Amino acid sequence: MPLFEWHDVKINVDDDGFMENPDQWNEDIAVALASTEDLIILTDEHWKVINYLRDYFKQYGIAPMIRKLCNETGYDLRKIYELFPSGPAKGACKVAGLSKPTGCV
Repeated sequence: MPLFEWHDVKINVDDDGFMENPDQWNEDIAVALASTEDLIILTDEHWKVINYLRDYFKQYGIAPMIRKLCNETGYDLRKIYELFPSGPAKGACKVAGLSKPTGCV
């Protein structure tokens, strides 16, 4: 299992860079993981998506479908890709500390 290190953050990740243990996630880890997605600053809009994904994952154990993510955050898919250029599954879910999604996000 690869070890991801960024400044003082050290976490175990899978081969795609997703956290092995989402329960270890915190905001410092989010900032560290964002660096792998070329995101330098996480704005309030980023945090809205990240916190929605975290809350949904805590409740259901999976990432939400894209349509639900868009409806609940009020952001259309274009905006999600603007915030997370690699997309809701690869970018947003990774930064939110979720496990790698197996289906649609």
